[in-house]
Amino acid sequence: MFRKMTRSKQQLSQEECVEILKSEPRGVLSVLGDDEYPYGVPIDHWYCEEDQKLYFHSGKNGHKMDSIKKHDKVSYCVYDEGYRKEGEWALNIRSVIVFGRVKLIEDHERAIDICRKLSLKYTSDMDYIEKEIQNSGANVACFELIPEYMTGKIVNES
Repeated sequence: MFRKMTRSKQQLSQEECVEILKSEPRGVLSVLGDDEYPYGVPIDHWYCEEDQKLYFHSGKNGHKMDSIKKHDKVSYCVYDEGYRKEGEWALNIRSVIVFGRVKLIEDHERAIDICRKLSLKYTSDMDYIEKEIQNSGANVACFELIPEYMTGKIVNES
């Protein structure tokens, strides 16, 4: 069902893919949007090692949420900052694409717990996190991406 990578020598291991998902702060979520046009939106994520799912938070309304409610199949692309080999101008960039299905988190307490865990990826300031949850928690939606296929590669820009 999913295509194999054409340039298999550039393929990353599943462990490297997971490491990128854990360490990188954001990616681009692509959904099937209005009139079946692809819609890609930058978004923060948290990768849970226990269940091997990606979690996101969002407002309850908007293009992304409308699209997710209509079509649960998505792709999510994450890439790192890259690096240059000594003496070379070209960047070497590692990227991961996750294909899967999204599911809204209906349990509000679970959604708030996910928001805390996602926030801890960006700051350890619990007072700030709790204040944000107090101010915005009632209006937050969370959803999970259940991976069906994941692939990663390293590309040299030259």
